[in-house]
This record gives sequence, C-alpha cells and structure tokens, in this order.
Amino acid sequence: MIQVEKFVVNPLQENSFVIFDETGESIFIDPGFYFKEEQQEIKKFIRDYQLSPVLIANTHAHFDHVMGVEFLRKEYNIPFFLHPDDQYWIQHAVLQAEMFGFEMEAIQAPDSYFTEKENVKFGQSELSILHIPGHSKGHVVFYAEQEKILIAGDVLFNGSIGRTDLPGGDFHTLIKGIKNKLFLLPDETRVFCGHGPETVLGVEKNSNPFLI
Repeated sequence: MIQVEKFVVNPLQENSFVIFDETGESIFIDPGFYFKEEQQEIKKFIRDYQLSPVLIANTHAHFDHVMGVEFLRKEYNIPFFLHPDDQYWIQHAVLQAEMFGFEMEAIQAPDSYFTEKENVKFGQSELSILHIPGHSKGHVVFYAEQEKILIAGDVLFNGSIGRTDLPGGDFHTLIKGIKNKLFLLPDETRVFCGHGPETVLGVEKNSNPFLI
C-alpha cells in the first residue's frame, strides 16, 4: 500500500513528497528542499521510518521543484528522472531562481528520462505516468491506480490550475490535457498538488472555475 508524506518547503511553499510502501523502498517527488532545516527534516524522516530511497522523480523542473535534487542525489546516491521535454528548465534553473530573487546550485543533467509509456517502480508499487504539458512542456503527473492517488505537480490545484505564462507554457494545451486525461480518472481520486492543499478530482471537475 502506497503512503504519501508531504513537506511544505522553500520560500515558495512548494509541496515535496516522499512516496513509500510496505517494503520500505521510497522515492522523492519534486524535492524543493532549500533551507538546511528542511534538509535535516527530510533526513530525519527517512531515518525514523527506516526508508530506503531509490530515485528522484520530478513532475517538472521549475526551480522551486528541483532545489533539493542535488542534495538528495549526493546524500542517498540515487538517480534523478525527468521527462526529456523539461531539460530546458534544468539548464536554466539557476537563472530562473535569480529572476525570483533566490540563489541555488546548478542542477546536473538527469540520470535518465521517462516517458508516458513507462511506470515509476519502487518496492512492490508502481506509479503510471501521464504527460500533461501546458505549465511546462515536459510536465507529467504520477498516478497510483490501486490507491487512487494523483501527484499532480503544478497542473491542477485546489480551485485553480498551473500558470501558463512561462516559456513552454500554453493555456489551451493545459486545459486539454486536464480534461482529456486527468478527468478520465475516478472522481474519488485524491489530488496532491505542487502548492497548496489537496483536493479531490471530482470536486475539481464540478467546481474549478477554469474547467467548467
């Protein structure tokens, strides 16, 4: 059974996740750990729960979602996975951070890339990958079918959607992806967003002002 632990981190209040199952194997999704205290907190959680991290998987590569990638890569000697269409943001992470008034270390190239046809595997669990561009070209979401859990990154928020005014963003592409892919999932699917509180997919279908 997959479990999700959320950490609200960095000055942009980004949601970083540890996903794990009964085997103790775990993955990091969108690690935005920026301050030393945040890094110590995640290390303590991994230690206290006796987890074995196996990889880092990002929904996308905007700077606030990758601030902790190199820290975790070095700490646990694990690979970093990303959709190939978001390589642009890895190369421009430091510059993007500077534009928002932050300093961060450069992010090295991903160890591997994933596509929509693959699954993210850890322990006895799998997350399917759905490519939903529009917030960024390579944005993906991760879906656990058995538990009906969606890690949505910055595609879908509680009562809102991701911004589309950054390079590679497109409003109509984002809306199309949400309606044609996410809205095919069960209404009771729990949605863990890249910022802000969780929501339920059926609620967003019926009340999100951008989608009705």
